[in-house]
Amino acid sequence: MARRRAGSRPAAGRRGHAAPRKHVVRIIGGQWRGRRIPVLAHPQLRPTPDRVRETLFNWLGQDLSGWQCLDVFAGTGALGLEAASRGAASVLLVEQDAALCRQLQASVERLAASRVRVQHGNGLLVLAAQPAASVDLVLLDPPFELAPLAMEALAVAAGVVRPGGFVYLETATRWPEAEGAAGGLVLHRHARAGAVHAYLLQKPAAVPAGGTGEGGLHNG
Repeated sequence: MARRRAGSRPAAGRRGHAAPRKHVVRIIGGQWRGRRIPVLAHPQLRPTPDRVRETLFNWLGQDLSGWQCLDVFAGTGALGLEAASRGAASVLLVEQDAALCRQLQASVERLAASRVRVQHGNGLLVLAAQPAASVDLVLLDPPFELAPLAMEALAVAAGVVRPGGFVYLETATRWPEAEGAAGGLVLHRHARAGAVHAYLLQKPAAVPAGGTGEGGLHNG
């Protein structure tokens, strides 16, 4: 996943009909550990740093076997592909930029990632169209400059994630805990790496009749 940066400028050499330059991101764990993924040098694109991705999947316990995952603002696809590399049963990468979407599809084909789908469209609308309580992990890395979009996406994700499931969110600023939780989600972990604040929120597991309500679907 990646974010678009406020105030970023096109890189030199991007005028006219010059072909877009590329850089790469590296998958840091799981089946495709060490594989490098070409990424378009889009002027408003920045991959989620390795350190942040490593922290997130340490929080989640590394093994995502059987999980249904949705990467809403996919960008480079780094977060969603990390989830697939760790065994997720299904990963949907949603990206609104057509060029980035084509690059995502090329990466999926290069990895032969049969459990990953790419969808060109508005991430928030795709998220809202998901059945209630149908996803184990929702990944949200919206543009830094669109804080209201982040809050809206978080509220929608709360209705999509299963009890015991997780919503991951990246922001440029730290939120008070009360503001960081929405729709019944509770703050599970928070970390900062440079300009990135990483939040992992969890939807409390349903309590069976006569049960204690301990634990959730997955270890955090």
